Amino acid sequence: MSQPASIQPTNIQPTSVKRSSVQQTSIQSTWTTERVELLKLRFAEGLSCREIAADIGVSRNAVIGKISRLNLTRDKGRTQTLRQKDSGPRSKASARLRQLLIKIVPSEPEPEPFIEAEPIHNGHTCSLFELSKETCRWPISTPGADDFCFCGNPPIEGLPYCAGHSRLAYRVAGVR
Repeated sequence: MSQPASIQPTNIQPTSVKRSSVQQTSIQSTWTTERVELLKLRFAEGLSCREIAADIGVSRNAVIGKISRLNLTRDKGRTQTLRQKDSGPRSKASARLRQLLIKIVPSEPEPEPFIEAEPIHNGHTCSLFELSKETCRWPISTPGADDFCFCGNPPIEGLPYCAGHSRLAYRVAGVR
């Protein structure tokens, strides 16, 4: 049998590596002077941050951050007038929807019928340790206070509260 040949280390010299164009672009600044000028121009025109970002080619968050760093602010009256001037399909649809809602919803909400309810008697107060399925769990007073307790009245079947506290907890939403 023959002996294995010895492996001689070779002299490997590092070759010069050129930077790729991807690395070079990441080194460049996101906010060039042209982009900053476009940002200021679009901002003055009243475009939204999303629209500015799409136009310039940066993220929305980058636009918001740069606007903040440049201390740019919008006149509130001007943005409202710009939005009122917009007569695109979105504003027409919202006008139609508004008219439908005015027809459907009455101008004055109907008053809720006043149901004279009997007062809630809290003669059966109990502590946290005395709570069970047969006691109302409505808290009375402020937790941590010396007089803190729970209602303790018999609850309505399937609910955690008595009749009086159920009226308070489960109200019917009124007409908006």
